Amino acid sequence: MVSKAPSDTLAEAVPPPAGAGGKYLDSNVSGAAKILVVGPLGVGKTTLIGTVSEIEPLSTEAPMTQAGVRVDPDVDSGKKTTTVALDFGRLTIDGDLALYLFGTPGQQRFLPAWQDLAKGALGALALVDARDLTASFDALGNLEDLDLPFAVAVNVFPRGPRHDADDIRTALDLLPDTPLVTCDARDRASSIRALITLVRHLIHVATESS
Repeated sequence: MVSKAPSDTLAEAVPPPAGAGGKYLDSNVSGAAKILVVGPLGVGKTTLIGTVSEIEPLSTEAPMTQAGVRVDPDVDSGKKTTTVALDFGRLTIDGDLALYLFGTPGQQRFLPAWQDLAKGALGALALVDARDLTASFDALGNLEDLDLPFAVAVNVFPRGPRHDADDIRTALDLLPDTPLVTCDARDRASSIRALITLVRHLIHVATESS
């Protein structure tokens, strides 16, 4: 099994979800980071950003149409909407670091939008669906092409399969130092722990390259 993202005091030092507080940054915030949340169509990117955001999240969901079936043939029949531009939310960690979260469209045909959203990003959280690991290949390949550091979070779906961490690493061809955790995009604490894992990785990468 893939281990859960490690707990951290940072996970306890985050503001309440959207609607419970103001929209302005706390005066103690001294740093900010642009983070991408990526993955295939229907993996939970919009859900995760909406779950953790301390402000009302921005979503560009549009109805799925019959015309889209010709270019997105593998869409879950129960999925009614899709992100056509971006999702956006904000999460403050430990009172002084603001993460600006940008969710990318899941379809490869939106790659130009992907490339624009990646400008200025420090890293990415790549969501993976254990029910279809191959669906994540394009997203992970895009991150590698952009030379953007990332962590992988396997989003847990009801009745979805449970794979061993080594099997997932092999299937996704992950480097040994790429963080791999599980999360539930519907659960705030779980999603925050995944983002904290990414932040730790970005700090490590920056330290190693300095």
